[in-house]
Amino acid sequence: MLRLAMIYRTKGAKETKDLAKKILNKIDRPNPKKGLVVALEGELGAGKTTFVQGLARAFKIRTKLKSPTFSLIKHYEIPQSKNFKILYHIDCYRLKDHRDLAVLGVKDILASPENIILIEWSDRIRPILPKKLIKIHIDHISQNERKLSINFY
Repeated sequence: MLRLAMIYRTKGAKETKDLAKKILNKIDRPNPKKGLVVALEGELGAGKTTFVQGLARAFKIRTKLKSPTFSLIKHYEIPQSKNFKILYHIDCYRLKDHRDLAVLGVKDILASPENIILIEWSDRIRPILPKKLIKIHIDHISQNERKLSINFY
């Protein structure tokens, strides 16, 4: 059930990263007994990884994040957070469907309440995603402008 929908426009990577920090301040835990999933969708080059980088920066993660297209999953310790200890960044671009992730322990990652899980190309694994999540669709408006539709379920 959709609880809240917001639409933002950003002009450039910096604004997209700043928006991620702003969204972090609005995040509540829809299910405190499981990890929080942020499902990112949008065409290639829309800004999904840029948004993830902004969220990581908001969590004070110092490592420069790159999309884990070939490794599929990367994780980062969150140094300062009341709610989360580990940020998982999953890129499903190369996957055919959710079964490709089964061997990587994704169910355990999704189940742990100390995790925030950011999933690029999340539409490819929809059957294993929880019903309660945050879905962010990024549309490429122009070279620098993006429209972010954020839905809290």
